[in-house]
Amino acid sequence: MSVLRDAAMSSKAWPFEEARRVLKRYEKAPPEKGYVLFETGYGPSGLPHIGTFGEVARTTMIMRAFREISDIPAKLICFSDDLDGMRKVPGNVPNQEMLKEHLQKPLTSVPDPFGEYESFGHHNNAMLRRFLDTFGFEYEFYSATEFYGSGQFDTVLRRAAERYDDIMKVMLKSLREERQQTYSIFLPIHPETGRVLYVPMKEVNAADGTITFDDETGREWTLPVTGGSVKLQWKPDFGARWAALGVDFEMYGKDHSTNTPIYDRICEILGHKAPEHFTYELFLDDKGQKISKSSGNGISIDEWLTYASTESLAYFMYQKPKTAKRMYFDVIPKAMDEYHQQLRAYADQDDAARINNPVFHIHGHNVPQSDMVVPFSMLLNLAAVANADDKDQLWGFIQRYAPDASPETNPQLDQAAGFAVRYYNDFVKPTKMFRAATDLESEALIDLRDQLKAWDGGLDAEALQSVVYACGRDRFDPLRDWFGALYEVLLGATQGPRFGGFIALYGIDETIALIDAGLNGEFL
Repeated sequence: MSVLRDAAMSSKAWPFEEARRVLKRYEKAPPEKGYVLFETGYGPSGLPHIGTFGEVARTTMIMRAFREISDIPAKLICFSDDLDGMRKVPGNVPNQEMLKEHLQKPLTSVPDPFGEYESFGHHNNAMLRRFLDTFGFEYEFYSATEFYGSGQFDTVLRRAAERYDDIMKVMLKSLREERQQTYSIFLPIHPETGRVLYVPMKEVNAADGTITFDDETGREWTLPVTGGSVKLQWKPDFGARWAALGVDFEMYGKDHSTNTPIYDRICEILGHKAPEHFTYELFLDDKGQKISKSSGNGISIDEWLTYASTESLAYFMYQKPKTAKRMYFDVIPKAMDEYHQQLRAYADQDDAARINNPVFHIHGHNVPQSDMVVPFSMLLNLAAVANADDKDQLWGFIQRYAPDASPETNPQLDQAAGFAVRYYNDFVKPTKMFRAATDLESEALIDLRDQLKAWDGGLDAEALQSVVYACGRDRFDPLRDWFGALYEVLLGATQGPRFGGFIALYGIDETIALIDAGLNGEFL
């Protein structure tokens, strides 16, 4: 059942704001092609990275919002520029020497260094599609190699030959003088070597739809601009693809933003209204550097899915797309917990609130219920004190705290327990650093231990939190120094959970033993 359309039309959620801009394009008449087209572009020069996932996830969120406010059909195309020449060998793939022999060939003409697919381009396309299919995205996949070779692009390519001078004027303004001398919007693919050539044109024949040029050896060639014999330089290709497909919306990273007027003008010269755009900020690695396909820095999709759910990744992508974000392993626990907080909130919200909840933009009207009776951050702390090697060790504690929970009835929690053990062993365990308690901290810890020994209030997390609070309230100013001591002395970490909840999960007797071990310096 659809949410109220008027609520969606006034929603401040950014996918709805973008969807309304797309709808405005057709306030006078529906699209002649019969649908609104959203597109994401992908350069398969290296293995797909997490930014590619984010682009498709965010575009899908906007398309979902569009369908809430309009009855016009909408679809998404994921377009791979796999006819692009391989300019350099990616540093994170095998068979580097073999790949060097194929520099400047289209990616779909370069052998697959992994030996699994008919080409490197096909390999990277398959990787991308596998990642997108993991999440269940609704999309059509387009390959530039097929798009050029099948004739689907021919009408626009002939038009580009006819309007060559107009497009060149747009491009030449953006180039240095030295580059202007040899630049052409057309890149011939050499009939013999198969390499993409960056050579000046001797003639562009609009009537015949051909180009004439000399190759690197001085031999003259004449090729048709159609049928995959020639490809467009990447900036003209952007605008020409929009015109050929009738694209209504495309988002891309901030690094493209200065080229937007070029893309738009070329699209218009080739006979189509420029699409709506959305420019997002780039993802950064742990050192603040832009994540790159070729260098493989940052975190990959497979790595995220080793330690957290796909939905938590989609939640991370939803948050503030116009703000640059560090994308490293330490963002995962927060994303996991906040995603489930929003799931729990959604259950009690009205329609107007629900369409502003991030989980609506991840799941549409099929938002699941959260079965996470223990937060992910708490599972991490439990894995730490239990020194867990598998999730079964955590379930013993979980079922004492929540007797009705089980791997069968709480599959999200069961999956998260496995993630927590992996995350703990790979990231937390190697960095644990304990310290001895000061005299004041020892006094407070002894007080807490003694109160827990006398405790008969069961596993009430809030009541236990009050006990923890009381032990530090009159001793520490600010009080956060007390909680810092608990984490550093007992958990070997600089931050941690609400300690009352931790005691309830870990157990009273176990926490008493943990305090004694910390006081005795057993962790040092």
